[in-house]
Parts: sequence; structure tokens; C-alpha cells
Amino acid sequence: MHPIKSKLFFSVIILSYLFFQPKVTHGQQLPAKKVYDIVDYGAVADGKTMNTEAIQAAIDAAHKRKKGGRVLFPKGTFLSGSIEMRSNVDLYLEAGAVLLGSTNPNDYKAMTTEGRPSSPKNDDNSQLALVLANKADNIFLSGKGLIDGQGRGLALNIDSLHPAGVKIDPNYSEHRMRPSETVRPKLFRFSQCKQVKITDLEIKNGACWGLSFELCSDLTIDNLKLTNRAYWNNDGMDITDSQNVRITNCDVDSADDGICLKSYYPGHFNDSIYIADCTIRSSASAIKFGTASYGGFKNVTIKNIKVFDTFRSAIALEMVDGGVIENIDIRNIEAVNTGNAIFIRLGHRDGETPGIVKNVHIKDVKVQVPFGRPDSDYDMRGPEVDFFHNTFPSSISGMKGYEVENVVLENISISYPGRASKGMAYVPLSRLDQVPENEKDYPEFHMFGELPAWGFYVRHAKGMTFKNIDLTLDDPDFRPAFVFDNVEGVTMDQINLPNPDKKQIILYKTENIQLDDQVLSSILEP
Repeated sequence: MHPIKSKLFFSVIILSYLFFQPKVTHGQQLPAKKVYDIVDYGAVADGKTMNTEAIQAAIDAAHKRKKGGRVLFPKGTFLSGSIEMRSNVDLYLEAGAVLLGSTNPNDYKAMTTEGRPSSPKNDDNSQLALVLANKADNIFLSGKGLIDGQGRGLALNIDSLHPAGVKIDPNYSEHRMRPSETVRPKLFRFSQCKQVKITDLEIKNGACWGLSFELCSDLTIDNLKLTNRAYWNNDGMDITDSQNVRITNCDVDSADDGICLKSYYPGHFNDSIYIADCTIRSSASAIKFGTASYGGFKNVTIKNIKVFDTFRSAIALEMVDGGVIENIDIRNIEAVNTGNAIFIRLGHRDGETPGIVKNVHIKDVKVQVPFGRPDSDYDMRGPEVDFFHNTFPSSISGMKGYEVENVVLENISISYPGRASKGMAYVPLSRLDQVPENEKDYPEFHMFGELPAWGFYVRHAKGMTFKNIDLTLDDPDFRPAFVFDNVEGVTMDQINLPNPDKKQIILYKTENIQLDDQVLSSILEP
């Protein structure tokens, strides 16, 4: 062939090859994984046939393939006990597909967790779940279907075993007449997993906590509708000592804490946590750190959260087991009909020495606190306290010699109901020392009993900054708006209170104070 013609021929071949190759554009998905339909492994979509073995066989088959695979739940209701995820496996529920948890306690197993560190606290962290995973990496659960744990039926069946002597629960609550958390399955129980993604599903009705992840890294939870209101201790999500976690665009409705960060393992931390654009309704607290707090919580960002009809706190940061809370950024929180706005507590329930709470910035928060119970219309309501009290203020409290440090509250607006009565409960300002310390008590916004302020109560703290704070009352309250007790360093700027001519800020055993002129006129000596 002539050299020029030869070059033209090969140029045409190369151009034709490039032109007709499929193009990969930005955002285009890679080729789909091989599909493993659970029906092909014997699953029956009648809501009655037990499909645990068939579903697990599909998961195991996908895992054995070098590149993994996608386990498909087609339309229909598939009854199952515990299934265990494997590395490189996707679980996909089509629209109309239901993974239905069995109500037979014998259909659930405790997952083995080799390599997991030991924890000083073993009284509430159940190892049972409908969906389990241990050291499984690169797993993805998604779809348009439903995962329903049938938690109430399951919990009641578990409850029947102890009184009958069939299976003894050593931690059974005779007072509350219910089985302990350790014998009730969660919805999800993932431990020591990497690169986990859970999106788009509807998930509901656990017998215990909802979605539980511990010692995981690179965890993404997005666009879930999570309803966990079947039984007691029904948290929404619990993230324990995990790193690089993103929780976004989720709708959480829970009988216990909504989104809860826990720390069971000394020397391990929740670190680099991002929670945003979620809606939470809870019979406990909406966003909570603790109570398990042996390692701690570092570098946490929480923003754009809507809270409603929540019994306890919109924001609860609790360190009581010797760990660390530091570098926390919380902003743009809106809560209506919520029992308490902000609760920050450093106590000493466990651990060799008290922990640390420092460097917390809470900004752009708006909360409406009602006079009555926020969860009165709930099927599962939070437990009442056993003493008379007026509406509780927000509180920041450490211990003598172990102060909460460097907290900035900025652009905070809280509406309180007022209507406090000295006949109901009363702490005179001359007896501030009588507010109990309760260093070892379970941390909760009502843990000190009646408090002497209606807006904020701050005790044993250093470096407190309040900037642009707007507190309002629906009706009068005889208590002052702020009480500071044993605080080193208080900065207050742009504090807006009802009845500006009334002195409503108490500084007791408090030093190094910076106040603007408006605040200065509101100071009342105790």
C-alpha cells in the first residue's frame, strides 16, 4: 500500500474506533453489578414463608463473586430473621418490596465481632438485629422499598419468655415490666465496617434501637424515612465511635432519641461527623451526644435541622463517662413544641476521672418551648419526672473543678411559656447553693430538679459567650432569665429580654465579666 494511503487508512480506523466507543460522561454510573434476585434462591413473597436462608444465600453468592453483586428484593413481602451483609454487596429493594422482620425471637442471632475493643458498659447495647454487618466493606443498601422490623410484636413475644421461665433475661425490668435492651433486636447493627452507604429507603419498627453503627468509617446515610416508635428504647440512629460520617436529608420519628452519638470504647471517638438537612420528632431528645461517653465526640458539624413535638431537648451534649466533647459546630436549628432547647452537661457517672467539654459553638437557633407535654398525642410517650416543677430553662453545667469551657451561643431565640408558680416549686436566690450537684446521675435537663432561672442556668463553667440572645415569655415568670453560678469569664452582648426595666441576670460567684450597657442594667445581686 502507498505510504500516504496507508497513513490515511489507519487514521480512518482510529477515528472510527474513537467515534463509536461509548462515552462516559460526568456523573454517569459505572456498569451495573451482577444481580442476584432472592426469588432465584428460593425466597417466597407471601409475608409468611421464612426466607432467612434464601436471602442469605443470595448475599453470600454475590459476595463470592470477585467484584461483588447486587441482591435484589422484587415487589412482594419477604419475611426474614437476621441476615448478615458481606463486603462488596448491594442490597436493593424495588418499589413495593418489603423486608419484614420475624416476630419469633428465635429467628434472630447475635453477630460475632472479632477485633472489637472491650467496653466498660454492656447493659444496653444489643448485639441482635434484623440486618447485621461486621467488618464488611463497600456495602450499599438502597431502593424504593420498605424494611419493617415488626418491633412491637417481636418485643412482646420476647417479654413473654422471661415471666414464663422459658428464657431468663438477667436485666429484666420488674418495675417497668419489660425486657432489657440487650435481648431485643435492633433494626440494623453494623460494626467495624468501611465505606457503607444507605439511601432512599423507608425503615420502621424495631424492637430496640433503630440503625446502629459502631467503629465504622466512611458512612453515608441519606434520604431515609425512619420511623421507630414500636417499643421502648426506640432510638432513631445511633452512631458509636465512628469516623467520617454523613447523615443528610433524613426524616426521623422515634420514641427515644432521634439522632444519637454514643461512645462505648475508651480511646475511640466519633470524629468528623456531619449531620444536616434532617427533620426529627422524638419522645426524648432530637440531637444527643451520650449518655455513653467513654471516648468522646470531636469535630462534629450539625446544621439545618428541624425539630417538632419533641419531649426533651432539641440539643443535648452529655459527657459523663470520662471522655471528651470538643470542636462542635451546631447551627440553624429550628424546634417547635419542644420541651427544652439546649442542655450541656459534664458529669462523672463513670471513668477514672471526669471528662472534658470545650469549644462548642451553637448559632442560629430558634426554639418554642410549650407549657404542657410536647408529646401528649404520641402512642409512646416519654416518662414523666416524679417531682413538681416549673418549666425548665436551658442549662450548661459542669462540676466543681471540672468546668465546661469555651461555649459560644450566638443568634439564639427561645420562646418560653412562663406561668411559673412559687406554690409549685421555688428556689430562692438566697439559696442557690442548694441546687444539687448530682455528679453521678443520669444526665437529663431535669436532673437538678427545680431551677432558679427561666431562660438559662449556667454553673461551673469557663469562657461563656452569649451574643444576640432573644428570650421571650408567653406569660410572666417570677424567676430571673439568667443565673450564672461559679462561672469564670462571661461575655454578654445584645441580650433581649421581656420587661427590660426588670433586673433579670444573676451573677453568683462569677468573675471576669464583660457586659454591654443594656445587659449591665439588668444585673441583680443574689
